[in-house]
Amino acid sequence: MKSGLKTQHFASDNYAGICPEAWDYMTQANSGHAPAYGDDDWTAMAADRIRELFAADCEVFFVFNGTAGNALALASMCQSYHAVICHRLAHIETDECGAPAFFSGGVQLITGSGPEGKLTPEMITDLAGRRSDLHFSKPQVVSLTQATEAGTLYSLPEVRMLCETARQHGLKVHMDGARFANAIAALGCKPHDISVACGVDVLCFGGTKNGTGVGDAIIFFNTGLAKDFEYRCKQAGQLSSKMRFLAAPWVGMLENDRWLKNGGHANHCAMLLEARLRAIAGVRILFPRQANSVYVHMDERAFQALAGLGWRFYIFPEAGGARFMCSWDTEIEQVERFADDIADILSSISTDRVATDE
Repeated sequence: MKSGLKTQHFASDNYAGICPEAWDYMTQANSGHAPAYGDDDWTAMAADRIRELFAADCEVFFVFNGTAGNALALASMCQSYHAVICHRLAHIETDECGAPAFFSGGVQLITGSGPEGKLTPEMITDLAGRRSDLHFSKPQVVSLTQATEAGTLYSLPEVRMLCETARQHGLKVHMDGARFANAIAALGCKPHDISVACGVDVLCFGGTKNGTGVGDAIIFFNTGLAKDFEYRCKQAGQLSSKMRFLAAPWVGMLENDRWLKNGGHANHCAMLLEARLRAIAGVRILFPRQANSVYVHMDERAFQALAGLGWRFYIFPEAGGARFMCSWDTEIEQVERFADDIADILSSISTDRVATDE
């Protein structure tokens, strides 16, 4: 990365800052005193706007991050002897340090390996029916990641079919929506249609990756599962005393569909990056680019050279390569510079290889 440029990276949308609308509403919430622990007007307003967005009479809770959201949501859906069916690349399996088991007192994850990071109805049926004896954790929940950790999307018919299959086996459905905004922006459907209407019981709606500084929303469409959930949040250290600073940014994000515009911009930048990379010899795209990430395989020397230039990105051995992630604030100029550096590096490697062969 050339010196003097604004620092932007392609490692994670967690690298991005707070979008202006979220920051503005946090500033507004910083005027005067307000009741603590979520009894303030900002928290009520944010929850009501989420209900309006999903056209649902749901229970809404705000926690500090997605790991806590997923783990506490699953704990509310399970007993300690239960199991959760998920994809082997799911965040709850690969990147949450056993949090679902920790907060539930022992829930196990049963993983499948569907194509493009997605579960299939057949996989759910297989995993749910493998064992039914007392010596094995009893399947209780199917967890879907939307968008997936492979950067792909479950279509509306796919989510509907997966929820129907889960119901056939007596299973509840949890959706990890850390990048739900990116999914809705790409699919062009209503949030209600691909969650409530399909039969999703609990959605963890990500704000942090989409422009808030901190604070994800746990949405219980199946409100019976929310009984005593505030106690779980308190016990887990996720009940913010100054809750308005988690909730007020959501008001700004939901106003004028900023959440959706942010997701769409990140997707657009990833689309531009994918197009550039497909034209570069030596780059292989690993998964269909459907949201805001591009997974690639390249010569290992290329990854090392990119890192040497100051670019940051993540290597995912489970996926077979690196992930390049775009954010709500990614600048197209940075996409072009990143792609230019990749093209130059791979051209140099190719030239060296030819010279060596000669």
